[in-house]
Amino acid sequence: AWARGIRFIDAARSYGRAEEFLGSWLAAHPGRRAELTVESKWGYDYVGGWRMDADVHERKEHSLAMLERQWPETLAALGGAPDVYLVHSLTPDSPALADRELLGRLRGLAASGIRVGVSTSGPRQGEALDAARTLPGSPFTAVQATWNLLEPSAGPALARAHDSGWLVVVKEALANGRLTPTGDGGAAEAFAAALGDPLDAVAIAAARAQPWADVVLSGAVTPDQLDANLASARATTTADAAALAALAEDPPSYWAARSARPWT
Repeated sequence: AWARGIRFIDAARSYGRAEEFLGSWLAAHPGRRAELTVESKWGYDYVGGWRMDADVHERKEHSLAMLERQWPETLAALGGAPDVYLVHSLTPDSPALADRELLGRLRGLAASGIRVGVSTSGPRQGEALDAARTLPGSPFTAVQATWNLLEPSAGPALARAHDSGWLVVVKEALANGRLTPTGDGGAAEAFAAALGDPLDAVAIAAARAQPWADVVLSGAVTPDQLDANLASARATTTADAAALAALAEDPPSYWAARSARPWT
């Protein structure tokens, strides 16, 4: 990724040993840290025990106690502070939006130079994002949200966040593998074929083309996958708004299907 020019890296406390892995790489290449933007998240524990068939993979807790435990863990694993630190998977009913002590602690992190924000998931992403953005004295100035050809419903809220000066990061542009040559993108496959580009490249190119998108995450786990994702720089998404909108699925149905997908 470094050799291919990637300079934004995303991790989280619940992504297995992701922070530890990244921290070991940073320690081995100390001169590269200044060129990177490192983002991580708190609010979930990884509890899957390294088993793909575990009944529960992550445990969510948006509490001050969780923040106070996970922040030092992140510092230790990365060998220093991340540039961006997010509440992991904020939803409209998250206690993080009303916990004064927690919000005060997050304001303190923001005042220290950490860009504090939220990640969002689920069919009510836009609602959660607007609530975080309009919170009186909000400490938040960054968001990582799902947006893709099948689930673009957060787009208007992401545009509002961008217009307010927020950093906007897109995750799951490939719809957890559905918008890849081996996925089940349905009408999106025909859409990409008509454009003459691979489906994954078109999907990422569509996300990169959004005027409010500052960063689009890859999620690749092999060099070949990364190269395929980077081909989005050459892909075209020339199409009218109606053609793009026709690819979208009903958000609740999309997220229900996502929840039912196996961990692989």
